[in-house]
Amino acid sequence: MDWQGWLTIFLTGAVLLTLIFSRLTPDIVLMAALTVLSVSGVISAKEALAGFSNAGLITVAAMFVIAAGIRASGGVEWLVNSLLGQPESCRSALFRLVLPIVPLSGFLNNTPVVATMIPAITRWSKRIAISPSKLMIPLSYASILGGTLTLIGTSTNLVINGQYQALTGNSGFGLFDITLIGLPVCLVGIVFMIVFMPVLLPDRQSAAEQFADRKKFTFEVAVAHNGPLEGVTVSSAGLRNLQRIYLAEIERNGSIVTAVSSEEKLRGGDRLVFVGETSAIFDILRINGLVSSDSQTPVIEKDAPERCLVEAVVSLHCDSIGSTIRDSQFRDRYGAVVLAVARDGEAIQGNLGSIELQPGDVLLLEARPAFVTRQRIQRDFLMINDLAETRPNHSRAKISWGLLLMVIAIAGSGLTSMLNAALLGAGFMVISGCCDINEARRSLDLTVLITIAASFALGNALQVSGAAEFIAHRILSFANGNAWLLLGLTYVTVSILTEVITNNAAALLMLPIVLAITQSLGLNPEPFVFATMMAASASFATPIGYQTNLMVYGPGGYHFKDFLKVGIPMNIITAITTITLIPVIWPLTQ
Repeated sequence: MDWQGWLTIFLTGAVLLTLIFSRLTPDIVLMAALTVLSVSGVISAKEALAGFSNAGLITVAAMFVIAAGIRASGGVEWLVNSLLGQPESCRSALFRLVLPIVPLSGFLNNTPVVATMIPAITRWSKRIAISPSKLMIPLSYASILGGTLTLIGTSTNLVINGQYQALTGNSGFGLFDITLIGLPVCLVGIVFMIVFMPVLLPDRQSAAEQFADRKKFTFEVAVAHNGPLEGVTVSSAGLRNLQRIYLAEIERNGSIVTAVSSEEKLRGGDRLVFVGETSAIFDILRINGLVSSDSQTPVIEKDAPERCLVEAVVSLHCDSIGSTIRDSQFRDRYGAVVLAVARDGEAIQGNLGSIELQPGDVLLLEARPAFVTRQRIQRDFLMINDLAETRPNHSRAKISWGLLLMVIAIAGSGLTSMLNAALLGAGFMVISGCCDINEARRSLDLTVLITIAASFALGNALQVSGAAEFIAHRILSFANGNAWLLLGLTYVTVSILTEVITNNAAALLMLPIVLAITQSLGLNPEPFVFATMMAASASFATPIGYQTNLMVYGPGGYHFKDFLKVGIPMNIITAITTITLIPVIWPLTQ
């Protein structure tokens, strides 16, 4: 192997270590690797950029738009509302939950399905008197299992199929080819959830329940009429850099000033709402010009068009992670004020400004209405739950489902390719008004798309430089040519990588190595590719292993160990089922 191969192996190791131990996002890390590979000449410019024109990537983008159309039209809620009902037990509730979620996730991206269902499940749990902590992990797991049912169930399946076509020149897989293994794995996982999770999962309050009484973490005072603070800015009045509290909003003549600027001038009669340690009210009232508020209705409880209250889950890639709320300049950066923080199922007490944000933290925010729209693009928060509960217009819900069925029918029948079917579906979603152009644009997760495209470059480099063949021979010597053992090693390796880096990156890095192994031994590549697909999706053991796990982490009020308790057994039973059944369905040898 020449220097190009060694450079590729070194770069692959560097990418893995960087993704595991740093906070750099996968798209940045993999684009840096692409740059090095192209500049050094390991791969040509055409090979470096091949991922951006790959059919699998474009299909993923089109499916994002289709999912956005169904979500924007209220299609998900329209379908599940009639199925959830009024169960009499926790196991019955879990059965009713997985019944719609699994098939939904078989044809839609998991993330919008779970994001749409979290507030619906929260409301449903209150109605049936079952703790959300009994339902949120099953919601995530059901979406993951559903994603293994079809080729379009997850973006990972689509891009593996696209890279498989690019590397081998084969025609790729059909829409339901993976169903042969995905369905039995899904059924085994559902049985485990319904039988064991009511016992294994905790009965705990969710963050939403802890945030329900907003008065307990806010207090208000008033600016005295004709007092010394009239006409004085917030900063000059000494109300900006307080230690235990901070100013959240001002009620003025019936309207609300949100995310208050330091230069905002106070007026007599203003009611100032502070967040933090409520005992600090006595310190505030010592400021000359501030008096007790005599209003019977707290400002925070009033409906106001200028403000919206949202729950947001901090994503792995939020710029404020590791910084305190005060040091991150949260108000200026996001145009929102933190009212409360919940972590590991408990609301954090004390000085909010000194709390260091961590992935999975649930924030109760007071924000301007534009906050929700802006964060759908910036992705600092995985899930935004607008507490105003603006309901979608369901008039086009049936149309959106009809368009999805059209995509499934024409792709499954072979009338056209999966790419063409997805592009048609996305186009008709916009034309029919199920989602508008702006919603379609916002649905395109650029971080995911760039990560996938850049991963192709590293995968191509592993193949053309001989690095994949080199690594494959080392694995072959360890497995002693045993095909079943190689299948197990493939699954376990991808599964471990998926828990610590993104599932798309793990799968795309491993696929060239897997193909080199099968080529060296003359094995049938298809069962090994399906094992890679299944392992990349079956990530249950940690909240950071799969995006939907992190989304339900805060709303379910979970601790990290809750995922280990139920996720490790789920990983084991899905691995055993997959590795046992694949050789029965597909011959390992050609």
